[in-house]
Amino acid sequence: MINYSKFDKVTVGVISGLLLPFVVGLIIFAFTAGDTTIRDFLLKIVEGRVITHSISLCVFPNVIIFLGFNWLDMLKATKGVLAITIVWAIIVFAIKFLT
Repeated sequence: MINYSKFDKVTVGVISGLLLPFVVGLIIFAFTAGDTTIRDFLLKIVEGRVITHSISLCVFPNVIIFLGFNWLDMLKATKGVLAITIVWAIIVFAIKFLT
């Protein structure tokens, strides 16, 4: 059995919860952008008024790491992922209701 206790830290959960949405966003860009630049791709998202949908789509995989940390009984890391996912949700609601 592997000892995961050295990774069971809130900071590990926060960092993974922050990085995974950006990685997912880059993967989506790589498969859908074609020959456009990242700047043009982001402008299309903003102009199309789908920014909240895009952020939600990128943050959704946090559920997978949340469940993975929970399954490995890494409850401190799970708290970090949950906290940063709540922050992402607040950002989405703020963008949705302020624009």
